[in-house]
Amino acid sequence: MIRFVSLILICSVLSSCKKLDEYTKFEMDFNEKTVIPSSTGVNLPFNVFSPDIETDSENTFAINDTRKDLIEEIHLTQLDLRLTSPSNSDFSFLESISIFISAEGLSELKIAWKDEVDPNTDDTLILDIADDDLQEYIKKNEFKLRVNAVTDEFLTSDHHINIHTRFFVDAIILGQ
Repeated sequence: MIRFVSLILICSVLSSCKKLDEYTKFEMDFNEKTVIPSSTGVNLPFNVFSPDIETDSENTFAINDTRKDLIEEIHLTQLDLRLTSPSNSDFSFLESISIFISAEGLSELKIAWKDEVDPNTDDTLILDIADDDLQEYIKKNEFKLRVNAVTDEFLTSDHHINIHTRFFVDAIILGQ
């Protein structure tokens, strides 16, 4: 009987710890715009830089009852590109694409890519992502993205792209 009660007690404690642990996990989304200029050459790699992306991480962490020093890990879970103009265009002009993240005092890191872009793709492109812990980049006040791409056709107009990133954050709740 004592073993049965002990087993039930242990199971309920573990269950509440798992529920509490779920409150320490949240997502951070960022959207940034960039332009691939019409003068881009064919079959030559080129770089496009995003403006600085403000993280507002301290505020986001506070809303989620944590602080920078209590973050356990941050991983990129999604990076997709949406072509916003010209209208009726798609990503078939791309041969390959890579996205790099950088922040002050940290080295640049490749976080997403598509080595071979399907020529039948539409106006949304979902990239493959790395599984690196990116907390040092996201805990900064701002970070920057660099797009490195190769086109397989000449662009006659600028292509405006929205870069959407989603980061999974695992932290410790304040006071726990």
